[in-house]
Amino acid sequence: MTQRSIKEYKPRVLASRDEVRVAVAELIGHAERGLAILTHDLEPELYDHDIFLERLKKFILARSFARVRVLIVHPERTMKLGNDFVTMGRRLNSYIEFRNVKPAFRDCHDAFCIADDKAIMYRADARRWEGMLARDETLACDHLERFDQLWQACELEPELRQLQS
Repeated sequence: MTQRSIKEYKPRVLASRDEVRVAVAELIGHAERGLAILTHDLEPELYDHDIFLERLKKFILARSFARVRVLIVHPERTMKLGNDFVTMGRRLNSYIEFRNVKPAFRDCHDAFCIADDKAIMYRADARRWEGMLARDETLACDHLERFDQLWQACELEPELRQLQS
């Protein structure tokens, strides 16, 4: 995988799981302060994969102020199967926080990962791999604003407290 700056990218179309996985890793490599992730079930194909976990660990350990916030729309699968991302979150709980989306807000169908407020990997349908990677501050900020609203509305659930302790 060659690392190019996201600045060089026009929005890049993603068509497969592997392309999305590489795009998320690239996004982490260019984050400076934080990541905001909206996922339906912590998608093990992306977030329980060595590429993601290694990049995430490097990002966090290189920045004492890093913050990773993860909203999980349907956490049942994660609770049953476990996940290395959750395990990392336990060890690095001052950097990584997970929250369940409350049932009243679970009507969203998309999934995304935002680096700071400047770049985004976005999939309109979380059940499909098609999406895009873009350095688009307007698009990133719009989705980050929505993410922040959901984040504030969704308290840390007891099951996730146990995962983080």
